Amino acid sequence: MTKVVISGTGVFTPPNSISNQELVDSFNAYVRKHNEENADAIERGEVEALAESNVEFIVKASGIEARYVMNKSGIIDPDIMAPRLPQRSNDEPSILAEMAVDAANKAMARAQKKPEDIDAVIVACSNLERPYPAIAVEVQDLLGIEGFGFDMNVACSSATFGIQQAYDMLRSGSVDTVLVVDPEICSGHLNFRDRDSHFIFGDVCTAIVLEREETCTAPGAWEILGTRLITKFSNNIRNNFGFLNRATPDGIGAKDKLFVQEGRKVFKEVVPMVAELILQHMKDEGLDPKDLKRMWLHQANKNMNDFIGRKVLGRDPEPGEQPNILQEYANTSSAGSIIAFSQNSEDLKEGDLGLICSFGAGYSAGNILVRKRA
Repeated sequence: MTKVVISGTGVFTPPNSISNQELVDSFNAYVRKHNEENADAIERGEVEALAESNVEFIVKASGIEARYVMNKSGIIDPDIMAPRLPQRSNDEPSILAEMAVDAANKAMARAQKKPEDIDAVIVACSNLERPYPAIAVEVQDLLGIEGFGFDMNVACSSATFGIQQAYDMLRSGSVDTVLVVDPEICSGHLNFRDRDSHFIFGDVCTAIVLEREETCTAPGAWEILGTRLITKFSNNIRNNFGFLNRATPDGIGAKDKLFVQEGRKVFKEVVPMVAELILQHMKDEGLDPKDLKRMWLHQANKNMNDFIGRKVLGRDPEPGEQPNILQEYANTSSAGSIIAFSQNSEDLKEGDLGLICSFGAGYSAGNILVRKRA
């Protein structure tokens, strides 16, 4: 059976960072203005007064301390509170493709691959800039790659689902090398005027090169031992924005056209689902969780990851066993586990066992078991 390896990863990090304090200052300025302008209606009970946010609440609820964004000025402006990204002409690279090319070049350099070595491009992310033409085909063109490309969306699990698609194609022999790219502008779908979620997301792009073992020349690659996917329908994480919105004008601008979630329900339902997925997958592969050297989990919430880590290992994870990048990047949807993997894997030794796991809306979860090569 053909063995498949991850031979390179790359991360594009936007130039602008917003601290929790900057975000809170902007949010609280909006709250004060709202409450002042609606003071009489609030007094009559016709309008609900908004509550201010604070840095301590954000860190305790999520572990997030800052986030990178493609546009900062619009987000922290209390009168706008959304990114401002000018539309580009059709003759210019789209913003998602531009991010993807940067991350892809870094991943290909680490994998020691040139464009002519890549057979397929998969763009897997939560929010695609347009329905068509596929962003993947644009990325393919900008990089000078022959072959084919396609887009896919499984929300926060998109990267691991993309890896699984590449893994299957490589094992079937239809391709030799695949590039999976995850451009995420999560600030575009976040309601910065919602106290419960205004701090959650950041922007980033990751890229992964996968290939058959016999073509790999890069040192320190990771053999994929197996993949496992699961989906269960839930409305607890949802975004109803789409092309049919124009067919229902009265819904345009409604809160559900941005990210919405029932956070407590998500925690209660997703954490055991993910822990069970990991444990059953390892059991089926004949692997013992005690042998895990590192877990690169979806970077949505530190409390969720700590709970999953305890379930899988049967104890509290030790420092370094379950790295978090939330304090710098926040939740970057599908890209989070790949950032953690890219930045926290080179120190491991040949034969070390690890897993990459992402989970989110759907519900969906994807688990990739990997072993370090020489």
